[in-house]
Amino acid sequence: MSNFFKNTDISKNIADEIVSETLNSCDDGELYLEDSKAESILLDDNKIKSSSYATDLGFGFRAISGEVVAYSHSNEISKDSLKKSSDNLKATLKSIKGTYNHSIPKTNKKFYEDINPIEQKDLNSKIEILNNVNNYIRSKNPNTKQVTASFSGEQKSIEIIRAGGETLNDVRPLIRFNVSVMLEKNGRKESGVYGIGGRQSYDTYLKDNNWKNVCDEALRIASVNLESKPAPAGEMPVVLGPGWPAILIHEAIGHGLEGDFNRKKTSAFHNLMGEKVASEGVTIVDDGTIDNRRGSLTIDDEGTPTEKTVLIENGILKNYMQDRLNARLMNTKSTGSGRRESYKHVVLPRMRNTMMLSGKNTQDEMISSVKKGIFAVSFGGGQVDITSGKFVFNCTEAYEIVDGKIGSPIKGATLIGDGPSILRKVSMVGNDMMLDPGIGTCGKAGQGVPVGVAQPSILIDQMTVGGTQL
Repeated sequence: MSNFFKNTDISKNIADEIVSETLNSCDDGELYLEDSKAESILLDDNKIKSSSYATDLGFGFRAISGEVVAYSHSNEISKDSLKKSSDNLKATLKSIKGTYNHSIPKTNKKFYEDINPIEQKDLNSKIEILNNVNNYIRSKNPNTKQVTASFSGEQKSIEIIRAGGETLNDVRPLIRFNVSVMLEKNGRKESGVYGIGGRQSYDTYLKDNNWKNVCDEALRIASVNLESKPAPAGEMPVVLGPGWPAILIHEAIGHGLEGDFNRKKTSAFHNLMGEKVASEGVTIVDDGTIDNRRGSLTIDDEGTPTEKTVLIENGILKNYMQDRLNARLMNTKSTGSGRRESYKHVVLPRMRNTMMLSGKNTQDEMISSVKKGIFAVSFGGGQVDITSGKFVFNCTEAYEIVDGKIGSPIKGATLIGDGPSILRKVSMVGNDMMLDPGIGTCGKAGQGVPVGVAQPSILIDQMTVGGTQL
């Protein structure tokens, strides 16, 4: 845990006084202090291409009156810097008054350990593993053209000071290990990518040569793509596999259930609370309380404990994800979803681990019910319009379904549709829910935060599939 006022000209007591004096006529706000350490190591083309280590220390000072947010940040923690930020906030809100909301729940639960994963494993041992990855893949498949592997690690310590001297703390570890493989056969090149991560130490994932599992999966995906044929196009049933395909739910549905879009009535779901928005059996939650998961948080970036928020229950819209600002303006409570990329960024309501819960069907039942369609196992990039929910997603691993059986792998398939319509076309929900491997980062308003997704296999009765074979 960082002592943010050590070796500075300001004490915690003076900081408390400045915060309280600044916010006493506001509706809400806080001083958010952050100390982060981050590393990345990249192997590419048979050698270590880059290695970096960075530290950052600073604060963000926020004052809120009504729906007006004043924000100031600095990478210098000092009496002068904090007073200047205070003056900036007061100048912005000089004609606005409010009543400070002191209520904030407390928690003794933690969902990850206070560790620094960067320091738990030395640089040479990380480089050794990356070189072993390179050698292992190249020895296992003679068609290997290129291997890219990387580690990234982070420890972020935060302290939130609210008016009245209330202080909340958290220490957040985060790591990620990625492998990308390019294979070449008969003049054709195809790639496979796989990664793992979460809020634990490197060794939790890599001990006993578990890194080989990541390599094998990247090789498997690349090998499948080498045998793929052009994807069909048209309207057809689609079976989504468990786990990572929930990124479609995250993008096409999850963003539309964030509080700010609904308060501003720019979401397709803004006027549907309590109404049926999905097929019966579809339950979607956003859960920040799963141990060691990438999207989990003990407290959010406003100090509110995270929770398991039921968004859609058996097809009925139940809740939106809320930060304190949007919750107050919508006469509800924060769901512990207030997040920011760093002290340089304002808080927004964001997803954590967004999941569709298991149903009662098997994946085999779904496949066997489809005469002609596709089975989508993994996705790459996509685009979503929050207002309409319309999306386009690229499949990175997919197969054709012919007469109730999985057929050849296909390449170039894109799934096209809109979130609200897709929810109503889910006819089977699998009993095989799976978490993603821990690699997700969500972008919103120029900010990226770590997130997770999960789902069982699901059957969507009809979707538009873009492909190259008509």
